[in-house]
Amino acid sequence: MFTRLRSDIQCILDRDPAARSKWEVLTCYPGLHAVVLHRASHWLWQRELRWLARFLSQFARWMTGIEIHPGAVMGQGVFIDHGMGVVIGETAEVGDGCTIYQGVTLGGTSLYKGAKRHPTLGRNVVVSAGAKVLGGFTVGDDAKIGSNAVVIKPVPAGATAVGIPARIIQAEDTARREEAAAKMGFSAYGITANDDPLSQAMRGLIDNASGHEHQIALLWQAIEKLSAQRRGEDCVPLDAQVKENFEADKLTQLVGK
Repeated sequence: MFTRLRSDIQCILDRDPAARSKWEVLTCYPGLHAVVLHRASHWLWQRELRWLARFLSQFARWMTGIEIHPGAVMGQGVFIDHGMGVVIGETAEVGDGCTIYQGVTLGGTSLYKGAKRHPTLGRNVVVSAGAKVLGGFTVGDDAKIGSNAVVIKPVPAGATAVGIPARIIQAEDTARREEAAAKMGFSAYGITANDDPLSQAMRGLIDNASGHEHQIALLWQAIEKLSAQRRGEDCVPLDAQVKENFEADKLTQLVGK
């Protein structure tokens, strides 16, 4: 028991730069308290002491602001940072090394008792502040859930889910972000400003339209020049757009850089 507690404290020291000492983590981190109390309530739940297990989990909720159903399965090295408002449902499974921020819900969408209603998180998953993961599907190892995302379908291993409803960014599309995160040692909140695939698609369309306008302007300038040479005149403007008016930079700012 004490070996596991030391491991829990160390994982917090590794992932939270605000943690200054083991004593501070042990006495002042509600996420740690919630996980430790959950282990006791889960032990009772497995031995059919259901009311006592629920009462202990309710006590943990009063003390920490974190609600973990005693039937949920929690792996080793799980870090619930800040934690206020976190809800983890009965059939949820949280893998080793996962990080869960405040306001997260691992919820269910089914009313059938005994069914797998809540999500399964693989190893080292980061679920960012305010995210809602709803349903009995799996979030793969090393996946990231962006802040305030609403995830209602499986997330592949190593991918990032952002938006409402969540859109999936495949692992190969996030190599640059992961490289930057690796330099810092940990990707807090699991998301950067450039991760939204819808914004990326819009920026691509804006760049494409801007390039087309540039090519059309060049073509009309060439036609104007050839027409003037055939008439033996100086360049006379034709009835066509020879200057670029497409404000790509302003549109890009609107969808987010």
